[in-house]
Amino acid sequence: MILNPPIIALISGSILLSFFSLYASLIGVRIILWWDIGSGSERQLILERKTYLISTLLTYLLVIEFLSLFLYVYTADALHEVFVGAMCAAGSLNAGPCGYLTLVVKLLNVMLCGTWLIVNAIDNRGFDYPLIRQKYKLLLFISLMLTLEAFLQFDYFSSLRANVITSCCGTLFSESQTTLMGDLSAISPGWGKIVFFVSFLLTVRLGAYFLWTRKGARMFSTSGLWFFLFSIVALISFVSVYYYELPTHHCPFCILQKEYHFVGYALYLTLLAGGVMGASVGILDRLKGPDSLREIIPSAQRKLCMGSLICFALFMALAVYPMVSSSFKLETG
Repeated sequence: MILNPPIIALISGSILLSFFSLYASLIGVRIILWWDIGSGSERQLILERKTYLISTLLTYLLVIEFLSLFLYVYTADALHEVFVGAMCAAGSLNAGPCGYLTLVVKLLNVMLCGTWLIVNAIDNRGFDYPLIRQKYKLLLFISLMLTLEAFLQFDYFSSLRANVITSCCGTLFSESQTTLMGDLSAISPGWGKIVFFVSFLLTVRLGAYFLWTRKGARMFSTSGLWFFLFSIVALISFVSVYYYELPTHHCPFCILQKEYHFVGYALYLTLLAGGVMGASVGILDRLKGPDSLREIIPSAQRKLCMGSLICFALFMALAVYPMVSSSFKLETG
């Protein structure tokens, strides 16, 4: 099974990413220790040349990491036909001990990589590269996480066996299950909707306040991160149910399939992009010190805030559409 083309692509890509990120981290350690933009020494010139190369290379590699998240989910969904009992990616991920853990680590890495790309882009606009030490310190942690991801992903795919009997999504995301997935499925739709819509309105309100006054960047970032996390809960609790029009079906993966016009990809893409941009607004607020970025960072924050709000609004439109367009009614008691 490990010779499946998408699996080969995912494993090869993760090995490549971890190798180059570790190499970049070695350069990063030298930059953290010896970077001095005011120096004209040979060592400084070598570091400057290498940071251009590393920055460009990592930009492409980290974009590949973003794409690999969706390829991983797509591959897991495509593999469900191989396992007895599986109906979608939920069953495939449950067929190996590291399936869901790999997904969580991939999601975290995409958030980290997206943040690094934004910080790197801002730093490159400063004539003295004032954020170069901060971004390479972050890269050290990202490298460790990418290496962990490569190990977990290889372990998951190498452990898959076609004769394994796994659970279907109806069982895994059942309200009767005493697991985290079961608890999320059992959340009251009524209370879930209240928290969901209030969280969105609060995020929009704080975003508008920041755009108008240039204050409250960290509050907006925190609210956006909360909305991102609770939206995942909402997708399991009630949003997906409206797409299925089946009150007992809470699977967050079946909406990725053709029967539902692949709407799940649009939901997750808009939510993830909004979360990354929203979190970056708060992170950049902590980096306002450098004089060379005094005008650049506030401008970038406003663009990121607007982009985050647009993505969240698109996500909300997709989430609310089946609620208002279908005759299906979900018990909210």
